[in-house]
Amino acid sequence: MGNIMNWNDTIWAKKDTGQKAGDELSKESGKPKDRKDSEVNPKAEKKQEVPIWHKANLTLEEAAAYSGIGINKLREITNRKDCHCVLFIGRKRLIKRQQFEEYLAQHCVI
Repeated sequence: MGNIMNWNDTIWAKKDTGQKAGDELSKESGKPKDRKDSEVNPKAEKKQEVPIWHKANLTLEEAAAYSGIGINKLREITNRKDCHCVLFIGRKRLIKRQQFEEYLAQHCVI
């Protein structure tokens, strides 16, 4: 009699509630914790965002936000042969920020 187990602690109770044995629920959201949480990976919270104006190369989305030019127009500009402000890493297209600023300063119409 001294070894009575609570129903909520059993594997079957956790299956009934849709929770796997060993998964913990996050207190804030009620969802299972991700393995990449800060408790497991302390570097997850330490990732610092670099401001756009300090980056050497920008993605198309960042360049669009930085310049106010749409992503499709940026693709069109970087496809031109006279544009030397693009850097391809495989299929990824990065825009060299300083050269892009100079390119925009030289052109009145895009």
